[in-house]
Amino acid sequence: MFFTKHRQLIRWIIIIASFAIISLILWNTYVFFQKFKAEERRKMETWSYAQSDFLNSFNDINSEVNNVTSFIITDSTSTTPMILVSPEGDFQSLKNLDTTGIRNVTSFLKKRQQQYQEENNPIPLSYFNNDSNSEESIGTLYYGNSPLLNKLKYYPLALLLIIVLFGAVVYFFYRSSKIATQNKLWSGMAKETAHQIGTPLSSLMGWTEILKSEDTNPEYIKEIEKDIHRLQTITERFSKIGSLPTLEKSDIIAETQEAYDYLKTRSSKLVNFSLKIPEHPIYVNLNKQLYSWTIENLVKNAIDAMKGKGDLQVTISQLEQQVKITVTDTGKGISKNEFNTIFDPGYTTKRRGWGLGLSLAKRIVEDFHDGRIKVLNSEKGKGTTMQISLKTI
Repeated sequence: MFFTKHRQLIRWIIIIASFAIISLILWNTYVFFQKFKAEERRKMETWSYAQSDFLNSFNDINSEVNNVTSFIITDSTSTTPMILVSPEGDFQSLKNLDTTGIRNVTSFLKKRQQQYQEENNPIPLSYFNNDSNSEESIGTLYYGNSPLLNKLKYYPLALLLIIVLFGAVVYFFYRSSKIATQNKLWSGMAKETAHQIGTPLSSLMGWTEILKSEDTNPEYIKEIEKDIHRLQTITERFSKIGSLPTLEKSDIIAETQEAYDYLKTRSSKLVNFSLKIPEHPIYVNLNKQLYSWTIENLVKNAIDAMKGKGDLQVTISQLEQQVKITVTDTGKGISKNEFNTIFDPGYTTKRRGWGLGLSLAKRIVEDFHDGRIKVLNSEKGKGTTMQISLKTI
């Protein structure tokens, strides 16, 4: 009960705590990186001091400089890349740098020298000259980050990437869970609606039989029976949308023709209907009630887009293993950035619309019939063409 009541508060506490933990991890990583870098600096300084002391132990220092500096660079066990540059700017020695296959070695070393200078402050090497009784420069040691340090440098980025991916997984899991809950709610409402309609529908069927026995005008009874049949169809639709419907082999031409004829007789006479269909049957796996509901939604949306006046055309064509049903109107059209959003639940341009028609149509076509529904083309002020694609059998 407590968790349900304070769900929003707990969610924010978790988010803030996660942010704090991430910040601490990143900070500790940065501190560790700086300490490791300082440790490498101390190591390099120790080498430079050791070489200065080593040089000071010789009487004839000039004869030993090259050997000693070679020892500094080549005999070191460090993995740190290093370049020793003489006071005159010449490259004396290098360590952990592969120059094999490089044509212009001098240019390569100059680039590395500049890179190392940006990464770490160069270390000057000197010795005490007994003859002149003064400090004299051996050169300057430029060194870069070791391979391990370079790997650690990218560790925070890798950590951030992992966190982002984890956050994305949590977000999509939460979103999927929410969508699944909404779908269950809609399914439950659909089944309950079908159940509620069924009770008065049975009563209406009974009253129709009574009217037949009372010598009522047969035309009246015929129209009442049409409306009862319509209510039965609506009940079946809501019952099937709330569960997994069964598909059976059906002629898409005949089913479209039936839905088209029904809508044409009950629509405004200012709408010019036209139907272009093949003369031969085309068979698909279909749920008749849900398919007619889809056609009804598309046609009604088209009529609304034309404000009850214009040209509406339903076309069926077969292409290899697919049949395509298009509904074209001469309405107000939609912009290209709305081609996908019009199928989102709740999206509507009508003042009193619920925004469920196209969402249901998408679910019926894609989830139940493994087909595709999309806006084939649309132009503002000229009209829209919706297309359904289904697999033939």
